[in-house]
Amino acid sequence: MPRLPSVLKLLQASVKSTVVPKAHISAKVAKAPTSAMEQAVGITVIFVSLLVPAGWVLSHLESYKKSSTA
Repeated sequence: MPRLPSVLKLLQASVKSTVVPKAHISAKVAKAPTSAMEQAVGITVIFVSLLVPAGWVLSHLESYKKSSTA
């Protein structure tokens, strides 16, 4: 039990010395605004990257069930 305070001091020292850099957030208008086509492509890519894996799993759910019981 005498080692517990020294371990706690080490943990506290590592937490205190962590420096988080300041985020560079700007409230200015974008230099080159995105077009409607760029926005549509971006949204499509996001939805495809989320829905295709989920659809794959759902369409192969029965085979996953069969292989887990074997």
